Amino acid sequence: MESISLLIVLTAAFLTPLLMAHFHINSIPTAVAEILVGIVLGKSVLGWVRTGGEMGSLSELGVTILIFLSGMEIDFSLFKPQPKTTDGPKQPNPVMLAITGFLTIIVLSLGFSYFLQLIHFFNYPIFATILFTTIALGVVIAALKEKELLRQPIGQTILLIAALGEVVPLVSLTVYSALAGKSDRNLWLLLLLLLAALFLLSRFKRIYGFLATIDKSTTQLDIRLAFFLVFALVTVASRVGAESILGAFLAGMVMKLLGPRQETQDKLTSLGYGFFIPIFFIVTGANLDLKALVADPKSLSLIPLVLIGFFIAKIGLIPVLRRRFKPQNALAGGFLLTTTITLVIPTLTVGRNLDILSDQQSGAFTLAAVIACVAGPILFNTFFQPEPEHFKKTKVTFIGGNLLTVPIAQHLSPDRYEVKLLTDKPENYHTYNSEINIALAAYTESALKAADAYDCDIMVLGDFDADTNYDLATMALAEKVPRIIARFAPKDATSDRYDRLRAQGVEVFNALEANVALLRSLIETPSTLQILDDTVAGIYEITVRNSRFAGLELKNLPFIDDITVSQIYRNKKFVAPHGDTQIHLGDHLIFSGDKHVIRDIREQVEKLN
Repeated sequence: MESISLLIVLTAAFLTPLLMAHFHINSIPTAVAEILVGIVLGKSVLGWVRTGGEMGSLSELGVTILIFLSGMEIDFSLFKPQPKTTDGPKQPNPVMLAITGFLTIIVLSLGFSYFLQLIHFFNYPIFATILFTTIALGVVIAALKEKELLRQPIGQTILLIAALGEVVPLVSLTVYSALAGKSDRNLWLLLLLLLAALFLLSRFKRIYGFLATIDKSTTQLDIRLAFFLVFALVTVASRVGAESILGAFLAGMVMKLLGPRQETQDKLTSLGYGFFIPIFFIVTGANLDLKALVADPKSLSLIPLVLIGFFIAKIGLIPVLRRRFKPQNALAGGFLLTTTITLVIPTLTVGRNLDILSDQQSGAFTLAAVIACVAGPILFNTFFQPEPEHFKKTKVTFIGGNLLTVPIAQHLSPDRYEVKLLTDKPENYHTYNSEINIALAAYTESALKAADAYDCDIMVLGDFDADTNYDLATMALAEKVPRIIARFAPKDATSDRYDRLRAQGVEVFNALEANVALLRSLIETPSTLQILDDTVAGIYEITVRNSRFAGLELKNLPFIDDITVSQIYRNKKFVAPHGDTQIHLGDHLIFSGDKHVIRDIREQVEKLN
């Protein structure tokens, strides 16, 4: 019978997205639709799916992988200080918005929980607060993925709030269970889980790169490592009395910090969302017995009150999100974060085990969570409107205003580049000030910092003095400028400092070598040089940042008919492009094409989502 139930569940998982696409159902995330399908197939309606035994194990594995992938979605670069900007008022950081927003959830949840105690509905306000602060991270991620918002500021802000709504209630539930159960062993044992995560991170940080070099299709070491991390931390979590999904979430964060390749993330996502996670959502719906809940009038009368509590707990998010996003999207984000189901069911189980929750109260919380889980994403999709997309210009700082740097700075497209040019020579400043925006600054560390010279994506060191450029390159390396180009002419063959700079990632430009390469190209490939000089066509390079293009074959790019891809630069190596070559995040596509299409292509491919 279990095999038949599994076949029914897998058939439903396959048909659900197909039917949604056929009937153009876009307002409901696939995860929510799968829960609704599970309700129909389970004990509430048809009773076709039995959820015990192997089905229960697969469902538990599904939620484990879901929470693991949730941990991998956290963008830790958000926790770094934002660079200073002169383009207007500084935007609130997603991390600060998330922390502030979740604090409002805690306060409102606590207030409503004491209100429930005041009206004698529920006499355990701390436990009720844990329930009201929970957020279904998996459903939120699914909704954000379908809108392509995960890597955008609003998506990362919502994701971080949802992550707090998963981790904080998990830890709080463990602590509350320990205290209410008159045992404090779990409180200090929780530290073991954190120490285990730190230990695994430190041990595998060094060898992860080695695994990538020896990996092959028959070993899939990256996937084996991922599952080892998951089950290692899940086992530790269960042994110390914590919820296993807390261990899975920590495993996801450890895997993210190891810096996995995009192919690894793609394979894990395919494995999770292709098999295990749909089983969890469908089985979650199948486990709900709505007949018993609806048949009890008292439970039915409690549902609206609990549902109001779930929405009131998240209403404080709207003014917080409005600090950065437009009001309609702040409202939409609040609705999406009302979604809760993943943690509600295990939390209610703990409550019943502690004898602080009746079956009627448990039923009211369960059905209210189901309604919130269905309504939240629908309201989010209804109210959400895409934020205006601002194309991020590449910031270039030229140090040295002279006959080499000034013409280049003038010819860089203002649509694509934000140029800053500095010189320490007053005569050069007065000569070029009428032609280009140039600033006068001493070549010292303090003066360059005051001029925001290091706030750039590319720094070009174009002074005619080689020693000056070497000192500037050393300072730029210390300030961790992402890309440094240093001019040295003529090259001193007796010095190894150029090689030392190259070893640290500095791109060394030598006029003699450049002239030799240019003359050779003029002799061997005159048409290539003509493309460089052409006013219509040109050779361009773009970096793939849009996850929508990851895994796509080159021949299936929507703009492939307008360009000719000559090389793909990946992991510091050139890859010969073919029609079936897959695109990876971080790839540099080098291509030729009409300059009129480059802006549209760049906006598509380099969009963070």
